[in-house]
Amino acid sequence: MEEAYNNVEKSLKEDESCYDRLKELKAFDDTKAGVKGLADSGLLKLPRIFVLPPEKLVEEEKLIVIDDSTCNPGDHETIPVIDLKGMENQRMQIVDEVRRASETMGFFQLLNHGIPKNVMEEAMKGLAGFHEQDSELKKKFYTRELSRRVKFYSNVDFYESDSARWQDTLNCAMLSPDPIDPRELPDVCRDILVEFTEYITKLGDTLAELLSEALGLKRDHLKGMDCTKFLSILTQYYPACPEPKLTLGASKHTDPTFFTVLLKGQVDSLQIFYKNQWIAVKPLPGALLVNVGDLLQLISNDKFKSVPHRVVSSEAGPRISVASFFATSFIKSTKLYGPIKELISDENGKLYKDITLTDYMQHYYVNSRDHKAAHALAAFKM
Repeated sequence: MEEAYNNVEKSLKEDESCYDRLKELKAFDDTKAGVKGLADSGLLKLPRIFVLPPEKLVEEEKLIVIDDSTCNPGDHETIPVIDLKGMENQRMQIVDEVRRASETMGFFQLLNHGIPKNVMEEAMKGLAGFHEQDSELKKKFYTRELSRRVKFYSNVDFYESDSARWQDTLNCAMLSPDPIDPRELPDVCRDILVEFTEYITKLGDTLAELLSEALGLKRDHLKGMDCTKFLSILTQYYPACPEPKLTLGASKHTDPTFFTVLLKGQVDSLQIFYKNQWIAVKPLPGALLVNVGDLLQLISNDKFKSVPHRVVSSEAGPRISVASFFATSFIKSTKLYGPIKELISDENGKLYKDITLTDYMQHYYVNSRDHKAAHALAAFKM
């Protein structure tokens, strides 16, 4: 890594006088082909807009990475696994497992979640098919207009971040709050997206109930706060990267949601930042990965933790993940969210201001990426 750092630093100094970053960003964006288009061109050197600044290359390399599969049972670094089988008879135990996982690591893998294996496989296949179809068919979905319900883009903060990530995204607002008109969805993945949404919506309601009970609240409390009213399904596509040590698939971040459910491929590079080290999450066959989002940490008054995570790049690929984000409206929202009053006491005072989600999202995209803030929620502390 030291050699890579020196080479990048030398290149930056040599090219600084003639480098026009905005021009390079726009040239890439205008192709509407995404990172996949670059990968298909056979390039051997990473375009400069994707290269992390030298100081961040050093910072990323210094952090320890632990392989989750090597952790012993009971270790704090093991990603909790929760099995929903027999939930009608073991609900109290499952609720307690959800509580412990949400209070500590903020992540858990979920088994027997109710989504058939063939539906998950077809979802991965169909959504990969979108990214791997002819570029001309994808271009009509390429946009940076956040109000569009179906959006294809590379890096949501492409023009604001100091380095782009090696990823393409298909973002479909399936519930907003009304169900999307299926005719708006890409042909290649329309049917499976509709079917997958039916299953993931039911699972979202189940998780909202379990999380409510884990907080000591009535089963329908979070659903009553519209925590599952809006659902966006994001497909992240990571092509093989020519110089993976110089960039990331997704930089260190938290999710601006109540909670997220992730369907991952069997080859993945997701890492969780926990106890000042990176933990590599090894996929568990048939499992879904669930994580607490910023909004759930806020309304739980810090009882549940929204933990940073990232995706590292690789020479292997492509890799794909399908993330279901459960939240409420982020656009022109006037509803206030703050710590739930039942979770506030003399011993546990109110930690956050009441905020609109529009205000939160505006702050999130300016401050949470590129390590500009340790956690976007910090700005809303009392």
